[in-house]
Amino acid sequence: MKPGFPLAIALATSLALSSSSLLADDETPAYADKATGLMHLDNGVILEGRDLETPDGYTSGFRFTAGFSPLALPRLDLGAEFTYRESDEVPTRLDNQPLILNTTSLGGSLVAGVRLGQVGLYAKSGFAGWEGDPVGGRPDSYATAGTTRVQGFGARLQFDRLVSRLEVEEIDAPSMAHLNLITASFHYPF
Repeated sequence: MKPGFPLAIALATSLALSSSSLLADDETPAYADKATGLMHLDNGVILEGRDLETPDGYTSGFRFTAGFSPLALPRLDLGAEFTYRESDEVPTRLDNQPLILNTTSLGGSLVAGVRLGQVGLYAKSGFAGWEGDPVGGRPDSYATAGTTRVQGFGARLQFDRLVSRLEVEEIDAPSMAHLNLITASFHYPF
């Protein structure tokens, strides 16, 4: 059996279950929070945005997501995500030399998810461009920039008005490891 074959079977099963009429009806996309929705358009497009800030204080920015559910597959969610992040004085290593960088990154990802009743599962994949400027009088030869892959997955669980989310996101660049995130949140609108 090929290595990717069990994954393909699991994905096909999830898609088949997601279109079942036995599941609870919820129009919130798998990757969305009801608490952060910016706008719901009449054509079914949902726009969502939120500020980003890491607990270590290095990084801040924002994330903007737009998505919709195809009419023929009401449990499938498709979207695109745009992310901007700024990081100040991040310790890293470049060519085995310790370095402190101020970095800016701009990324875009395609997002796909399925809703299975109260549970929503999603994955994203895309690219991020980043640029780092050395702090402390280093020569310009240490300035670094690049483009790298972004990947992630997450889950949303909803009980009445309580919405919880867990997301993992990885940026595939050693000097941008500070942007790898595991986030968890609970929302209870009142």
